[in-house]
Amino acid sequence: MPIPEDVTGDEIDKDVRQELQSLPKGLAEDVAKNLVMVAKLIDEDPEQAYEYSKIALRLASRVAAVREAAGFAAYANQKFSEALAEFRAARRMTGNVELWPVMADCERGLGRPEKALDMAGAPEVAKLDKAGQVEMRLVAAGARRDMDQLDAAIVTLQGPELASNSVQPWTARLRYAYADALLAAGREGEAREWFAKAVESDRDGSTDASDRLAEMDGVEFVDAFEGESDEAPGAVAGPKAAAGDDDEPWVEDDEDVEEFYDEDDEEFESGNDKG
Repeated sequence: MPIPEDVTGDEIDKDVRQELQSLPKGLAEDVAKNLVMVAKLIDEDPEQAYEYSKIALRLASRVAAVREAAGFAAYANQKFSEALAEFRAARRMTGNVELWPVMADCERGLGRPEKALDMAGAPEVAKLDKAGQVEMRLVAAGARRDMDQLDAAIVTLQGPELASNSVQPWTARLRYAYADALLAAGREGEAREWFAKAVESDRDGSTDASDRLAEMDGVEFVDAFEGESDEAPGAVAGPKAAAGDDDEPWVEDDEDVEEFYDEDDEEFESGNDKG
């Protein structure tokens, strides 16, 4: 696939660049350029990003950063079985737990919310940074909703991170998820309050909280150019987790669970729609 001339490969993170130093120089440059394209396209054109990730994977499958990028590209295309396999490989190579929440969300995508909840109760959660712990809380709440356990989903989202007045990069997403769960449970007054709080904290437009709030208030938006063009405005890209403060770690309050992924490769079930 073509690489734009202005893409040099130097745009990648320095840690990834260091990983690629194990490759011959020319090969490292090619892999880096393909990883840059994955990062550039994953939100606006996930299918193209996926194709670039497959090229990088074919060139350097033994590099953890490449396996991780391939995992996120597959995840963006709802290829959850493939994404889970790549995330698992990257985790085995690095030994870190950063990918634990997205691995659990892949389990949701494969229609296994119970497995996602098991992962939310695993010891790995305590090793996550605050952003990872919040992400795990969001995944666990989503799994509860998958199982039609709305009240449990609401409780799962409650905690010091939700109650805090401090605005972190993940605050809007947490408040939005809480408002959405309240609305699904028929608690419209509380839902409106939390959608409003999500709007206050959504500094980069990572959610559509303002639209949801307007909808609840009966506000209709009219396109000033209606009739002049058939093109609809673009959708807002999905939010990403980011680092936060260092409160006590959260773990889903379930019984201890066994290790889910052993060191041997194993087949995963296919599935492309979230349960």
